[in-house]
This record gives sequence, C-alpha cells and structure tokens, in this order.
Amino acid sequence: MLAKINKVVNEKIRPGVQMDGGDIEIVDVENGIVKIRLHGACHGCPSSTATLFGGVERILRAEIPEIKGVVPVI
Repeated sequence: MLAKINKVVNEKIRPGVQMDGGDIEIVDVENGIVKIRLHGACHGCPSSTATLFGGVERILRAEIPEIKGVVPVI
C-alpha cells in the first residue's frame, strides 16, 4: 500500500504542494490511516488543515479505497 500512496503523492499531490513552497512526507501507514508531515511553507500554515483534509485525504481516498483517513504528525 505504501508504494501506491507514494505514487499518488508524487504524481498528484506533491507538485501542487511544492508550487506553494512546501513539501509533503509520508511518515507511516497504519490500519488504513496515513500519517503525513508537511514541510516548508506548508508547515504551520493556517491553510494546512484544509490542504490535508480537503486535498490530500480526498485524493488519496479516491485513488486508494483502503485509505480510511489522513492525520498530521510533527
């Protein structure tokens, strides 16, 4: 599953995050929950919650039905 997640992140999510001056790291996947760390301009940004749940989680769940959710880690 991690390979599928990385493929989706690299192809569909990371380019947009990097355009805003940030980056995204997949920290772990446990029981369908993807643990993500945001870097750069995205770390601590007020819009980071919207980025995670409105964008990242939506895209990952659409592409990989086994994903149950996304949580941020520090």
